[in-house]
Amino acid sequence: MDNVLSIKDIRKDYGKFHVLKGVSLDIPRGAIFGLVGRNGAGKTTLMRIITGLAEPKSGTYSIGGILNTDRKILNNRRRMGSIIESPAVYRNLSAYDNIKLQYINLGMTSFDDIPELLELVDLQGTGKKKAGKFSLGMKQRLGIAVALCGKPDILVLDEPINGLDPQGIIQMREILLRINHERHTTILISSHILEELSKLATHYAFIEKGEILQTLSSVELMSKVRKASRLHVTSTELLCPVFDREGIEYKVEDDSLMDIFSDVTASKIVNLATSAGVEVISIADNNESLEGYFMNLVAKKDGIS
Repeated sequence: MDNVLSIKDIRKDYGKFHVLKGVSLDIPRGAIFGLVGRNGAGKTTLMRIITGLAEPKSGTYSIGGILNTDRKILNNRRRMGSIIESPAVYRNLSAYDNIKLQYINLGMTSFDDIPELLELVDLQGTGKKKAGKFSLGMKQRLGIAVALCGKPDILVLDEPINGLDPQGIIQMREILLRINHERHTTILISSHILEELSKLATHYAFIEKGEILQTLSSVELMSKVRKASRLHVTSTELLCPVFDREGIEYKVEDDSLMDIFSDVTASKIVNLATSAGVEVISIADNNESLEGYFMNLVAKKDGIS
């Protein structure tokens, strides 16, 4: 799989504050690439740089194989649609007219497929209603429609689900999946909500304080999120030697609580506990959350065990 966007050692400072500290990423063509980080981690700054809204202090990036230092990058950047910080829509125009104006700006003379684009983002029934009267979710979807004018190869979205209600989040997710699957558009999407992003993304990069902590595919991420069973027992001290002997991986929380990470049936756990003179009070799933996985990465960077 070739890369539609490659970022090499990008650095950016604002005064004495180092916002990006040598960021390198490869975005595979056709991927939904999730850029995950807390507020202030550097997500928006990186997106502003690759969309041409800001210049890096050092480092390079390429779009479709063309470096940012090459004059041809301007043509390739036209193959990129984006929403950075907030959707660029005209409040006094309808959804149709917002898209039509963008078509004109791009030099497109036929408006025949605007209804199809409105339907793609679930705005086909808005008629002459002005965008200023749209809900936040509708404005976000209109912004995506405007960004899709000209059928770009890559869509760059900065926190598109931020502030949306649950229904709006689901609607946005379905739209982005359609864009990716039906139009084969590569999507780079930033968010601090990993649990929601996990329902979309095929690849991830975790960023913290301007540095990439880890990049991996969705399959790799799910394999790293540890599945655990939480045991409530009468004595973890008596049970530990038995688990050691059986080669069962575990972590003790206190005198009566422990997590086991090995694939062991509940009946075997009870039998082993009984043999050690321990009563099992309860067994429950205690799988590590995706957010927990990210926070563990952050803690390791900060040297917190």
